[in-house]
Amino acid sequence: MQSFQQSPTDPDFVQSPYPFYDRMRATGDLAFWTDYDMPCAVSFRAVQALLRDRRFGREVPPAQAPRIPPHLRPFYAVEAHSMLELEPPRHTRLRGLVLRAFTSRRIKALAPEIAALSHTLIDALPAGETDLLTSFCQPLPVIVICRLLGVPEDMAPQLLAWSNDMVALYQARRDHGIETRAAAAAQAFSDFMRGYVEERRSRPADDLITHLIAAEEDGEKLSTDELITTCILLLNAGHEATVHTMGNGIKTLLETGTPITGETAEAVTEEIMRFDPPLHMFTRYAYEEIEVFGHTFRRGDQVALMLGAANRDPAVWSDPNSFDPARPATSHTAFGGGLHFCVGAPLARLELQIAMPILFARLPDLRLAEPTRYANLYHFHGLTHLKVGT
Repeated sequence: MQSFQQSPTDPDFVQSPYPFYDRMRATGDLAFWTDYDMPCAVSFRAVQALLRDRRFGREVPPAQAPRIPPHLRPFYAVEAHSMLELEPPRHTRLRGLVLRAFTSRRIKALAPEIAALSHTLIDALPAGETDLLTSFCQPLPVIVICRLLGVPEDMAPQLLAWSNDMVALYQARRDHGIETRAAAAAQAFSDFMRGYVEERRSRPADDLITHLIAAEEDGEKLSTDELITTCILLLNAGHEATVHTMGNGIKTLLETGTPITGETAEAVTEEIMRFDPPLHMFTRYAYEEIEVFGHTFRRGDQVALMLGAANRDPAVWSDPNSFDPARPATSHTAFGGGLHFCVGAPLARLELQIAMPILFARLPDLRLAEPTRYANLYHFHGLTHLKVGT
């Protein structure tokens, strides 16, 4: 396994990490990234295999559990109940309960609301130039989640701010200030959601919080702490990925002159998620000594699953660095895989497939008003702004 050095905060890497992925992938299925001090799965077959290998998982083995410093305890008090960070049997129970409330029928029923909200946001755009990232891409998924949960829409900006502060803890630019803000946001977000959960326990409504409270499997229900963390996870994970995907996608469509309509929306959005996904790295721990793809992992070793690299593997896609919605449909890794396949994937797909065709139909002369730049967010991947002329 060959070693590579590359700062994830280097400005050139931030703007385009794909050449680095190509260099790593050219040496085999696994490569060692010295800046992260761990092996990385960089081929599509390796990423797919490790996503589904139950000998690897998200939950930290007890012997490797780090000491949580006092200033971060509020953040990890929330994470302790996140199904994203858990493995069976607790993950199985939590995910099963959530899916009983977060049903495909309930998600599909949101389609008219997503369409109406898209039109409302477009109606509110100022004449001339505007930043679509803040005026369209960010508010749409946050407002949808607010409505789904039953939280007042006027809380959307505050929820977005808390979410941004929390997810920053996973970025390569993390420092003490980011940690402090993440912990404060986790505490404030939890306190806010606790009040809403308790209110819905006494006054049920037709919203996701009420359905999560009512969900039951084998006589078990979600605890209040599990409910709070699940609501926070749905917002944080749901909005972060959708905002970046929509921003990256609109940028790509404008740069390549690719049209998108209701008829082509599915193929175009899937190619957007393959070509420039919102999350580029997802880590796993080895739960036993195991040899895979020529490397021996010891219990507790970490491996990085490079979603952004897997999606441009030339062994799977011809000319993978080109954007081509007409290419044969092939599953990508943008939503992860295995037990931790994104529970919000159907909602994200619905939002993208409805909102972007409406945007381009309503604004046929849409153009980039200035060059776009990616933000220093790794291992997320999204824009700093999306200035367009209408």
